[in-house]
Amino acid sequence: MDADAYLEAAVRDVLTADEPTLDRRVGQAALVLATAGAGTAADRLVGHWRAVTERPVTRLVDDAVRARAWAMLFEARGNRPQWADELVPLDLDAEELAHQAFLTRKVSDLDGVLDGSPVAEVVSALAPGRPDRVRAALAEGDLERWAELTENHPSPDVAALAATRALAPRLVAGADPLGLGPDWPDQCAGALIAALRERYPTHPGSWPELVAAIMLERDQTAPPPADEGDITEAERRLGTTLPADYRAFLRTANGLPDDVTFPRLLPAQELRADHGVVIVSDPAFVLLTPTGHAVEVDLAFGSTAHPSFRALLEHHLGLLEASR
Repeated sequence: MDADAYLEAAVRDVLTADEPTLDRRVGQAALVLATAGAGTAADRLVGHWRAVTERPVTRLVDDAVRARAWAMLFEARGNRPQWADELVPLDLDAEELAHQAFLTRKVSDLDGVLDGSPVAEVVSALAPGRPDRVRAALAEGDLERWAELTENHPSPDVAALAATRALAPRLVAGADPLGLGPDWPDQCAGALIAALRERYPTHPGSWPELVAAIMLERDQTAPPPADEGDITEAERRLGTTLPADYRAFLRTANGLPDDVTFPRLLPAQELRADHGVVIVSDPAFVLLTPTGHAVEVDLAFGSTAHPSFRALLEHHLGLLEASR
């Protein structure tokens, strides 16, 4: 597979194709990433697609082989990501037998030629059958042979590959049969997420939407909201009234975990104050002033004052999106 040509075609489909084609392309791309050992990149792509389209994940897993592929990958990974909660759990032993039958089924030279015709099945049944070399390699557990046979294919059948139970652990461990390299999966996921963002632009309005957008970009989960009593007690302890937008934030999430570019935002119970300035992060790089401004302290490049705490988080979200 030519990785650059594949990515160019995938981005084009995400930007311009009809929705069924887009969904199938994203589903196939996620499997490409997963079979390259990049399960986190695959999860990030599926999670963003689900968030911006609000379509069920079953749209990406629309046939038995794809459902089987993800089930085998999850078993090899030892976990099921949150996005897979919508998928029906499968009997893996039964699926393994079904997949072996699928891989060893003989194919006809007329397969696909008469699709849609009432006589298609009859003609295909009468035509001479032959083994499919690519599927036969999977049936034999020969990953190297499969890679050799699909080397020049523009879009290899990675679903059939991942659904092969004996090979799934090697894929998860990073065997990389398509020869994509260690950097390409993140580049692919980033490019497709950027294309999804362009096709489905989002402008978070409510606090839950803004926090959810930040958590999606970070691949994290937000803490639950603060209790109103915790907010009131924090104000009493600090001797000040918290800005309205910051109170709204705490009612959405009681702080946030850190990421590589942003400190941990403290829960209400850990807030502290110094001369009227409320310290809302650890380390103390985010401050709330009595005027309601949010200040980011950067010892290397200087501090930045935002007109509000929400403006600071919107700025942070923009940086996260630009870094993808």
